[in-house]
Amino acid sequence: MPRPAETPIGLELANAARVVGRAFDDRLAAAGGSRPTWLVLLALKQGRTRNQRELAAAIGIQGATLTHHLNAMENDGLVVRRRDPDNRRVHILEMTEAGEAAFLRLAVVAGQHDARLRAGFSPDDLAQLRDLLARLRANVESGADAVALPAAAEV
Repeated sequence: MPRPAETPIGLELANAARVVGRAFDDRLAAAGGSRPTWLVLLALKQGRTRNQRELAAAIGIQGATLTHHLNAMENDGLVVRRRDPDNRRVHILEMTEAGEAAFLRLAVVAGQHDARLRAGFSPDDLAQLRDLLARLRANVESGADAVALPAAAEV
């Protein structure tokens, strides 16, 4: 079987995502945070959600895992949870003053990381990158695996 002419695009993307993600996680940790903490605080600050179930869906963290992170954040005084008076099964989340301070600290780190990623790219480059990433997502979400692949002997 001949060697592939080039690295598959999915592998290139996964490797880049891993490097970028680790760098972001390291910067957040140096500022006393974590990616889950940042995601929760950002979602709360943006007002996208207030209850735990919506928050899990908005940030892509499963319910039990989110509960673990929220327990730690509540113990650290970053958020408070209270029962929704209209539905006692639902927890409403609110950011505390300490959570606001953590948000501001992590927002600086996130902004610096984003600026680092944008270095050397023009606005047109970034627009093209966003378009290409959207097309990759669409290919995966649409079930593009229906595309005919060459037989093993042709690869």
